[in-house]
Amino acid sequence: MEKITIGIIDDHKIVRHGLMELLHKLNNYKVVHEFDSGAGFLEALPLTPMPDLLILDYSMPGTNGIEVLKALGDNVVDYKVLLLTQHFDEDIINAAYHHGARGFLHKNCTAQELKTAIDNIIKIGYTNVVDILKRIRNYDPEAVKKPEVVLTGRELEFLKLVCDEKEYTYEQMADIMKLSVKSIESYRTALFDKFGIKSKVGLVLFSHKYRLTEPFL
Repeated sequence: MEKITIGIIDDHKIVRHGLMELLHKLNNYKVVHEFDSGAGFLEALPLTPMPDLLILDYSMPGTNGIEVLKALGDNVVDYKVLLLTQHFDEDIINAAYHHGARGFLHKNCTAQELKTAIDNIIKIGYTNVVDILKRIRNYDPEAVKKPEVVLTGRELEFLKLVCDEKEYTYEQMADIMKLSVKSIESYRTALFDKFGIKSKVGLVLFSHKYRLTEPFL
């Protein structure tokens, strides 16, 4: 079986090396990138080879994990990010979801919890699914109305691909819609602007909340 490739961004060398050793012992993962700062990681983009997953520390000097996620939101390439944090702060978790994190873990997690989180993100796109659903369902369904902004046919087609369980890349969406990647990026930007969203994950959660596309209808 081909190993899942990982990138680690953490300012503590002992944490990076500890994660690398743990992932090596779990046997199905290979660390292909490591960075000691958020700024250093962003300067290195785009990464080659493209990792299947990034493990990102929240608390770093200079550019913290949320700021890294914000910067990644401007990328056409959709990097899957698992955020590590020492504090389950409500604002941090909400900001992480808003800006595109696929899940979060406490730094005191067990090896099995780390493995489960990585495998969930690779297989279904997210981890902490129950937590995500609790947050986006924290409203009165009778009181929620669909947004007044009207989607064009092409925007809706793009949003359906974003929400598809096959987890299409923007390049694959361009092939399916018979458009350039720049055109796909323009649809993404238009939806971000219309709905005040900053990430691809945010679009999925928004579509779920307002039941805009399959499988949420």
